[in-house]
Amino acid sequence: MSSSKERLASITAHMSPPILTSFEAVPLAPADPLFGLSTASKADTSDKKVDLVIGAYRDDNAKPWVLPAVRKADAILANDPNLNHEYLPIAGLATFTSAAARLILGKDSPAIQESRVTSMQTISGTGAVHLGALFLAKFYPRPQNQEVYLSSPTWANHHQIFSNVGLPLASYPYFSAETKGLDFEGLQAALESATNGSIILLHACAHNPTGVDPARDQWVKIAEVIRKKHHFPFFDCAYQGFASGDLANDAWAVRYFIEQGFELCVAQSFAKNLGLYGERVGCFHFISPPAPSAVDSNKRIASQLAILQRSEISNPPAYGARIASAVLNDENLFAEWEDNLREMSGRIKDTRKALFDKLGELGTPGNWSHIIKQIGMFSFTGLTEKQVLRLREESHIYLTKNGRISMAGLNSRNVEYFATAVDKVVREVTE
Repeated sequence: MSSSKERLASITAHMSPPILTSFEAVPLAPADPLFGLSTASKADTSDKKVDLVIGAYRDDNAKPWVLPAVRKADAILANDPNLNHEYLPIAGLATFTSAAARLILGKDSPAIQESRVTSMQTISGTGAVHLGALFLAKFYPRPQNQEVYLSSPTWANHHQIFSNVGLPLASYPYFSAETKGLDFEGLQAALESATNGSIILLHACAHNPTGVDPARDQWVKIAEVIRKKHHFPFFDCAYQGFASGDLANDAWAVRYFIEQGFELCVAQSFAKNLGLYGERVGCFHFISPPAPSAVDSNKRIASQLAILQRSEISNPPAYGARIASAVLNDENLFAEWEDNLREMSGRIKDTRKALFDKLGELGTPGNWSHIIKQIGMFSFTGLTEKQVLRLREESHIYLTKNGRISMAGLNSRNVEYFATAVDKVVREVTE
């Protein structure tokens, strides 16, 4: 009986046409290198392991830190008898988006006072950059196929976000390998040579991945070139308040451009500065230039952004936005949040100094002053790919192959170990 069934199955298999898929040509995509490296770090069981990969704040015990202001806001929500799980409007939670605009633009911003701002709640900063890219791809006039200029280097996801909506990419020099600071002359020259009307992606503060920001007088000169060339500025702001500990200071470049009358957009994230990494809280702002038609223009832009948002996510998530709204709109919670920001940025600054001092004490070859000159979550160390690999293999220290480290992964317990390991590879791996 079994033999008969087997023969029947064999005959049927030969008679049936082969099952074909329409997607044989789909290539296997490489794993995201950053998250792949993070996975490898998590799998390492060494008690000496130092994880400097993902840009998420850790306290001095290497633990995630829920900001006290956020805990209090969360408790307020938990005890609100009127809280429900209904959909938010397509544009998001209005109390959040309006407060987010005031935070980045300034409460006395002429753009806000003149109703020249359109704001949409997004899936964190990534969603804000994507929504902006999608809008520009559809509506920004590019008669000469003008490109989106990204800093070299930049956050890796910028490349994918803009290319995925069909916008061509170019780069402008940013990091000087020689000085480990800003290549300002190269940056200016690239903006000067770019086709008029190009889109220029700018990091508002705490540049990712280098930690190098333009000085204010350099921002003024950048604005001059962008105005002369009729470029469109697109600010990505993921670290306001986290960079320097001062919300207004970290928003200076954005506010200056608006004071100068630029038409621009801003992608804003609350992952880092509120510690709401997994809640995906962000906002996209489009600011029209001062003109009699600005209010009408903003209404039209808002209507198109709403259509784009509706087709992708319909309605943004409520929970994280409600927490952010509670903090941003409550005077006491806001003041406590500012203290939290100063604590986080202060720990990062102290860690930078501790690392710099230890490398100096060890006499590590090279100039390491960039460690304390850079700002924010990340530092571009200048370590080579071979040195990075040696650190991982011998010392269980994980950082990206371009030498970028998340400063938040260092603390008083491991900074000496890290500095000693760096000293060793710098001396031994010189190619």
